Amino acid sequence: MKPDIVIAQEAKKRPIAEIATELGFQEEEVELYGRYKAKVSHRVLGRLKDRPYGKLIMVTGITPTPAGEGKTTLTVGLGQALGKLGKKGIVCLREPSLGPCFGLKGGAAGGGYSQVVPMEDINLHFTGDLHAVGVAHNLLAALIDNHIYQWNHLQIDPRRILWRRVVDINDRALRNLVLGLGGALQGVPRETGFDITAASEVMAILCLAENFHDLKERLGRIVIGHTYSVEPVTVKELRAQGAMAALLKDAINPNLVQTLEGTPAFIHGGPFANIAHGCNSVIATKLALKLGDFAITETGFGFDLGGEKFLDIKCPYSGLKPDGAVLVVSSRALKHHGGVSLGRLKVEDPTAVRRGLCNLDRQVESLRKFHLPFLVAINRFTFDTEKEIRAILRGCEKIGVEAVVTNVWAEGGPGGIALIERLLKVMEQDPNHYKPLYDWNESVKRKIFLIASEIYGAKKVEYTDRALLHLKRIESLGLTKLPICIAKTQRSLSDNPELVGRPENFTITVREIKIAAGAGFLVPMTGEILSMPGLPRKPSAEEIDVDAKGRIIGLF
Repeated sequence: MKPDIVIAQEAKKRPIAEIATELGFQEEEVELYGRYKAKVSHRVLGRLKDRPYGKLIMVTGITPTPAGEGKTTLTVGLGQALGKLGKKGIVCLREPSLGPCFGLKGGAAGGGYSQVVPMEDINLHFTGDLHAVGVAHNLLAALIDNHIYQWNHLQIDPRRILWRRVVDINDRALRNLVLGLGGALQGVPRETGFDITAASEVMAILCLAENFHDLKERLGRIVIGHTYSVEPVTVKELRAQGAMAALLKDAINPNLVQTLEGTPAFIHGGPFANIAHGCNSVIATKLALKLGDFAITETGFGFDLGGEKFLDIKCPYSGLKPDGAVLVVSSRALKHHGGVSLGRLKVEDPTAVRRGLCNLDRQVESLRKFHLPFLVAINRFTFDTEKEIRAILRGCEKIGVEAVVTNVWAEGGPGGIALIERLLKVMEQDPNHYKPLYDWNESVKRKIFLIASEIYGAKKVEYTDRALLHLKRIESLGLTKLPICIAKTQRSLSDNPELVGRPENFTITVREIKIAAGAGFLVPMTGEILSMPGLPRKPSAEEIDVDAKGRIIGLF
């Protein structure tokens, strides 16, 4: 089998203008970025306001290995499978971050014959959305420091500034630093640091905003820090939201590309699910639902992270209601949860698969609490054996959930037909009584406990003194009715990445609670989760290069 990047580069792509026209975009609503990618106006939603929505399908998964279990690949494959059945499916994905791309995972545009293209463009800069988010975020940081340096009439306390800077690269050396050194002309010295761009509240706002007016309103509500009298200071008070919005003028428009089989795909926004809400933009999802029969969207990491946040944050804010879901599982991940080391996951071990099914069991139990029709998709890898596949099928049968084997990586759309056909029948037959896990009017502690206990399986939640202080501040600001976006490791159901499988009787520790008033949620920080990842011992960047013909190589 050829490497993903070779398959992508050899693909015969259609001009994206043709795909845009077939979807119903007018010429003035499409801005081409070369022949194979484009931005489409978010204002199209106004023109389509009377058109009914199609069906929304969520793709989520079990707790993954560091390499991922193929949610993106399966999402793309299902979109292609719908096309093979003569149905109009549109794929909705997040934009890849350069951090993981040069770090551990390499490319993030699907794999094999279920990819979005142009793959290398999508992974490297794309249309510049992440850079726009980063510049808007850092403009605000510069305005804060300039305000303090010049006159500080808002009485911002340099010790209580919450707004850090961002960069779209994994760089642990920037996690904590001191700026303003070098004398009076260099600014006011203070401690700060960098987060990765995907963790920026600006990114979350971009993905939850319904339109440009909503974008500016949300930017204005961002709390950047506190005064000497510990009163909150917002972006609106700094009069920064207009300039920030100007930098996001193009970024708010969804990006249109295609799959290897010509299926339309919107790729827009890229918040991580372990430190943000892990979903693509509301605007892109609604466009897909207006223009297609089906929108297939992926959520980040396991269901305990991206899936829960999709159903408890994105859907309630946007008014969207998913019609069905797919829970992706792989024998590789199950062997990992069954105690097999990462270096031996390609070795046949059905016994380890059976041991690891406990993680699938937990994720299935959690998904059932949202009362959605769903299936388990067994994402088949080339090294999987029949014994391992049978072990998964029997495990699913034992807990009463239907599973379908898929092979979209090797076969493209045809490899997902059996799954999508069965899912459509299940969506027709089974009642859909989707309901979020918790009522936003519950107390903050109650909402956190419900997620920790009902989704993660925790026995209790403990709070540091710092987190308890933050709770009091949230109450004093009247922000207790915001939903919860827990920042937690993606490698475990618990807040300890070493606890694989299905941990029991564990405690979740909340270290602090960040206020994302612009995005509209609270972020309890748990365990040792970091908002600025680091590079691994052998980063993917060592293999990425450009050949003599100017082609990207080694991306994946």
